[in-house]
Amino acid sequence: MLQSASKGIRSAAVVARHNARLFSDVAQAKSGCVFVDSVFPIQVGGFDLRRYIGYLREEDLLQAVRARFATVTAHNFTITSVEPHPKDGGVFVRFDYNASDDSDALHTIEHHLRQRLKQDGALPSWLGLGTHAGQVWLVKGTPWTEDMNRYASQILKVSFEGPDVHEESLYELLRPYGRIGELSEPKPVPSGTPRSATVIFRTTRSATIARNVLHGLSVQSGSATTTRLRTMYEDPIQGHAVRDWLSSHPRIVLPVLLTLLGTLTYTIFDPIRALMIQGKVEDWFDFRENKIYQWLRTNTYDRIYTTTPLSYEADVWKERQEAAEAVKTYLRDLPTTIAFIHGPQGSGKTTMLKSVLRGTERKTLVVDCRPLLKAVSDTQLLNALANQTGYWPIFSFLNSVNHLIDLASVGLIGQKAGFSSSVSDQLHDILNVTTEALKNVSSSHRNHIRKQMQEEEKQQSRDVENARRRSSIRKGTWHDGRLDCVAGNGVMSELGIGDELFGDGDEVEVISEVKEDQRQKQRSAEDVEAVESLPIVIVRNYESKGGASKDELMEVLAQWGANLAESQIAHVIVISDNRENMKRLTKALPTKPLNLVALDDADSKSALAFLRQKLKDADIDLNFSPEQTNYIERLGGRASDLESLIHKMRSGQAVEEAVEDIINRGVGEIQKNAFGDDAEDAKNLPWTREQAWIVMKKLASQPEISYSEVLLDFPFKGDETPLRNMEHAELIAMGTHNGRPSTIKPGKPIFRYAFQRLAQDPIFQATQDLAFNEKVIAGAESYVKAYEDELLKLKDIGADTGFWTSAMGTSTVSRRARYLLDKIRSYQTKIENLEKTNAGLKRVLAQVVGRVKARSRYLSLFMPNLPPTFTSLYRLALRTTSAAVLHTSYAVKPLRRIWRTPFENAARVIHKLEKNPSPEIKADLQLWLSTWERRVESTLALLYNSSQSRGLSHDVTRNLVSIMRFYISDTSTTRLPSWKPDLDVNAPEYKIQVPKPAPTKRKEFEQLSHQLAVRSAFVAMNKVVRMAEGRDGLVLGTVKLQRNFKA
Repeated sequence: MLQSASKGIRSAAVVARHNARLFSDVAQAKSGCVFVDSVFPIQVGGFDLRRYIGYLREEDLLQAVRARFATVTAHNFTITSVEPHPKDGGVFVRFDYNASDDSDALHTIEHHLRQRLKQDGALPSWLGLGTHAGQVWLVKGTPWTEDMNRYASQILKVSFEGPDVHEESLYELLRPYGRIGELSEPKPVPSGTPRSATVIFRTTRSATIARNVLHGLSVQSGSATTTRLRTMYEDPIQGHAVRDWLSSHPRIVLPVLLTLLGTLTYTIFDPIRALMIQGKVEDWFDFRENKIYQWLRTNTYDRIYTTTPLSYEADVWKERQEAAEAVKTYLRDLPTTIAFIHGPQGSGKTTMLKSVLRGTERKTLVVDCRPLLKAVSDTQLLNALANQTGYWPIFSFLNSVNHLIDLASVGLIGQKAGFSSSVSDQLHDILNVTTEALKNVSSSHRNHIRKQMQEEEKQQSRDVENARRRSSIRKGTWHDGRLDCVAGNGVMSELGIGDELFGDGDEVEVISEVKEDQRQKQRSAEDVEAVESLPIVIVRNYESKGGASKDELMEVLAQWGANLAESQIAHVIVISDNRENMKRLTKALPTKPLNLVALDDADSKSALAFLRQKLKDADIDLNFSPEQTNYIERLGGRASDLESLIHKMRSGQAVEEAVEDIINRGVGEIQKNAFGDDAEDAKNLPWTREQAWIVMKKLASQPEISYSEVLLDFPFKGDETPLRNMEHAELIAMGTHNGRPSTIKPGKPIFRYAFQRLAQDPIFQATQDLAFNEKVIAGAESYVKAYEDELLKLKDIGADTGFWTSAMGTSTVSRRARYLLDKIRSYQTKIENLEKTNAGLKRVLAQVVGRVKARSRYLSLFMPNLPPTFTSLYRLALRTTSAAVLHTSYAVKPLRRIWRTPFENAARVIHKLEKNPSPEIKADLQLWLSTWERRVESTLALLYNSSQSRGLSHDVTRNLVSIMRFYISDTSTTRLPSWKPDLDVNAPEYKIQVPKPAPTKRKEFEQLSHQLAVRSAFVAMNKVVRMAEGRDGLVLGTVKLQRNFKA
């Protein structure tokens, strides 16, 4: 073992000495390198798949290079290694040589290698289909083989480590490797950064050769300095180059980009939007139109639940048959104008139109203007219109982006780029796409109708042919062609007949007549088809509200509807509450009159039938008394008020209470809309309070008044704008005669009684009459002042004519003076009368103010110096109780009377606490007061819920009001007279007459029994109320017994 180990060590030492000697010999030899290009495919990117082919043939290609260059012996040429560089498509061949002159030896070796390739043939191609066109290049620098993601390109960046190399020298150095397209001089760079030049070759192959051959070459750049060259590929498209070019050429880029975006929108998105609109109109996305759903519904739900049409509909809408027939007539012809349906709100315009369209199969598109008018921004407006028409996709968020781009373009190029557009332009774009979609709907529906007609015609032809065949069979003239196949080749076969009888030719004439009838029917059917295939566009709630932007929307819709009607694309029906809204439509159609359809309120008989049927549907069967019928007739035939009455009656209210509630609501509506909440609010109204008051005062006493009489009298004086604005606000309605206004009536039937309530309200009437009379007096005094000034001028004129000395003068100046004196006398009399009237009105207001002051004195005596928190809570309770019963006057007073006693008790506790009682009593009082405050807060929540809903809280307040009213009516034996503003305070009508019942023992016993029963019932109810208060922590009030009035 030791001997073998020693032999191994000696042999290893021998091998090591031999290798050291060889290494010494090689180190003494000179070495060089050449680059053979185009051996592999040049990789131009990470996606280049040709490299995998080069990887498969790498061993063969390297062996071929080694074998081809092994025969070269110049200067002891010996190949040491062959290194592939597949990224640049070449091979580095490293070799050793011996020579005294290195440069001549290297060029000689390069020449012999090229001659070898030329003599022995080029190297095989990497594809294996031929030879490659590569060449051998002497490497002058230091080869750098790296595997980073730097791929070959035509652009070569040459960096200088040292002084710059002149452009001519750099060109002479690079030109042998290929044609140079561009060579840029070095640009200024920050200090410490090498300067560089950019060289653009004509081919990528030339750039790869130069990069691998010259990298690391040292070049003489001066007398004593050298510069080291470093080469690097530059991407053909550098980072941010496109962005920089786009930002530096906005005048070119922005218009081109705008054109491309517009083209993209019109070519891609608009067809999609038109398709979505067509799908919405034709109910493609409505699952109820699906045949599977319809089959399931027919075989499941409809078998169990059956619906029958309302029998009362024809009776209720019988006065609107003319309007329905007018709409049907419009829809039976090709459209040439717009149908404008107008009528007061709640007159049944939409219901009538639905009944007309219910039996047709026409496709409809409904545009409701109310959501559009409620939009608070342009984006919401566009989204609302797009949602109603089915316009999708819509990029409304780009509006703000487009505005920002326009602002930026103004700073860059001095003008807007045109990206942003106005709201009207965007509305036009949506409606234009909708128009194209409606054309597609029309053509699609026409094709569907044509197919149905063709199927019907084919069926009729088959029926006629079958009838003719049966007739021929009966006559014996029918020939069956199927027998010809067995007829043989004789005469019978050639004639194509059998032994049947010949026809007499009458059937041919009958068939020709049938065909002529079919042609006529087809022509008439085509006319019907052209009308039935048109869609219907319905514009609802067309009105002028919301400012200038909304007026622009109404004009756009009017122009769109006019274009649809004139182009016969669709029937257009516009529904509006006011006749004045048709002005925009007439401007859009200046040469064609509108098809006007007017609707009015239903008559009393129809209103009662409608009310009975609705209540019957709610399982409420009532027989109205004559008094209840009179109450219902106050509502007129306005459907909205009838629906409100039905809702209140379903909630349990009586007819009288419900109608009174509706009238009181109308009173509040008129006070707010016609007179404003305060003087500042009244200034923003398009009419004055005096103008509204004089109209309502006259309508309170008459069902309708003359339009011209009101217009010419004070305070209008010929200005019809306030009356038009009142009509637009639906305070009044105008009747027309021959197209001109002739009469004025309330905007709603219920408003007449609301006007009467306002006229009979002493405070409101006195206040408005005072303001009106003051205006009249001011106007009269201005006229008197003007007449007096003119009389003074006439006095100066008549001083020379003796006018003032002759009272009966007949000159022109005298007649003028007498005329002015008469006018002054009449105006003076008018002023005196109005001042007397104002004095009476002021006395009325003083009496009312006296009552208010008396009540205030009572409160100040009963509850003096209460803390502000308590008084604020009391005021809040008063407002909440009023809101809990919807501000109904007959219910507010009893409810406030119930809750007055708990607040009086709390005030007594507060006064006791202010007197500094003992600690025990003070603690008890504070505990009672804190508990009371918590209960009052819960009570206010109960009252608030009663004002917002119709649940249990509303039932509680309503029952409390009923109990209190019953108690007041049952315990009061004296009826106080009602106040009349026209009477004096000491008038005999105000004397209270105390009834004296007959002194019968039976009646006295009955009264005593009734009082005991009532008191027992109230005692039991009081216990129940206290239990409810304790359980839920509420204050439900107290019924305070009052003494009967005694004369």
